[in-house]
Amino acid sequence: MTGGDDPDDELLGRIFLTRVLEPGDEVAGRWVRELGVGEVVRQLRGGGVPLAGVSDKRWAGLLARARWAEPERDLEMARAVGVRFVCPGETEWPGQLDDLGDGRPLGLWVRGRASLRMWALRSVAVVGARACTEYGAHMAVTLACGLAERGWVVVSGGAYGVDGAAHRGALGAGGATVAVLACGVDRPYPRGHAQLIGRIADQGLVVGELPPGDHPTPSRFIVRNRVIAALTRGTVVVEAAHRSGSLVTARAAQRLGRHTMGVPGPATSAQSAGVHELLRGEATLVTDAAEVVELIGDMGELAPVRRGPVLPRDLLAPGIRHVLAALPGRGTATAGEIARGAPTTEDDAIARLYELRALGYVERHGDGWKLTRQAMIALRGGRDGC
Repeated sequence: MTGGDDPDDELLGRIFLTRVLEPGDEVAGRWVRELGVGEVVRQLRGGGVPLAGVSDKRWAGLLARARWAEPERDLEMARAVGVRFVCPGETEWPGQLDDLGDGRPLGLWVRGRASLRMWALRSVAVVGARACTEYGAHMAVTLACGLAERGWVVVSGGAYGVDGAAHRGALGAGGATVAVLACGVDRPYPRGHAQLIGRIADQGLVVGELPPGDHPTPSRFIVRNRVIAALTRGTVVVEAAHRSGSLVTARAAQRLGRHTMGVPGPATSAQSAGVHELLRGEATLVTDAAEVVELIGDMGELAPVRRGPVLPRDLLAPGIRHVLAALPGRGTATAGEIARGAPTTEDDAIARLYELRALGYVERHGDGWKLTRQAMIALRGGRDGC
């Protein structure tokens, strides 16, 4: 393998580099941009002087990895389990990943039949706490289900908690979902989600930067989150404590100019403290799929107007409502007193009062007028909305 200008050499060169370099290494990304894949491969294979930006110790570690790298074998192993490698610039490559600059993936291992590029065009990330509450799991499932029903692809990280709930919500709605892993896509992690990730591969896509068989590490989870943020049109955080990894995804989305959203939780919940911090900044509060789509979707995809129940008095004309509001809660008032409170003329007030009597809102007592018992109950019931 030379890593030259031939497309096959480019493919094998990038696969070689996924085995040698860590995901998100911007120094190495600059090498690839400035020197080209082939030259970087030759330098690592040749064991010469360190390239710019790394210490002798770091370079020695990369050379040790390079000696063990077998890209042809990695590609053969991947193809045997139905996994392909997608390079930047290919038809299936999602162009929005290029927004990551030198931190862009060298390529992506993809498991599943759908086109990653097409799915990413209409996708939204739903992420959150691994140790989520029942409320968090419920909100993640509901959001993902609603998004899938509206034709949106739900992207998450395949982890326990909110991630798993989001994937299940999309699958349960018969929709599309993508799991972005921090390990080889042939090696489901966490192991308890092996069956779920298998379902995602059958019905959706499983994606990762690391070659077959590679394992996750804490740092790989963190850098994986930038791919979730860049791949999608927006990120929704359902539950997150102050140090949650899902906040890394949200902040990456903000840096990339993507929409960042948060689902509020109880003010007393530590699992929602990180979300509330986001919402105090530039994130947008959302409570359901319709509100998410209104923010990230096409023009005209508006969420329904939120309003309380329509009360009988809401159907009254404004002038009549003003007269009704001028009546005292207890006792009677004269037409003149009611007219001053409305404010309107006494003749107009009298005319409105007779209309209200016909509707059952008021009754006359001599020269005074008072609310009926039914009207007082209705007014008390709707007072919270005043």
